[in-house]
Amino acid sequence: MKFVTCPSLGRRALSEFTYGGRLEKEPDQESVSEKAWTDYVFYRNGAPQTLKEWWYHRPTGIWFLFERNTLTDRITRVEFANRGIENEA
Repeated sequence: MKFVTCPSLGRRALSEFTYGGRLEKEPDQESVSEKAWTDYVFYRNGAPQTLKEWWYHRPTGIWFLFERNTLTDRITRVEFANRGIENEA
């Protein structure tokens, strides 16, 4: 079983979390070309890398951001989503 060290909850089973997708800025739909929008939606870099991802902790209803290496599946950082969003802006 995999575990995640949560900043507020301590060590929790990964099975308590639900994947919410990658954290990334999407292009402005009103000013981006159709080709650029199509590229954003359909053509993504699938190479192994460290991604920032949304994860939802079901028992508490709290959203988190995980930094996860997609090659090793190792989670290197966990933070509250509202703090991570502020840092991304």
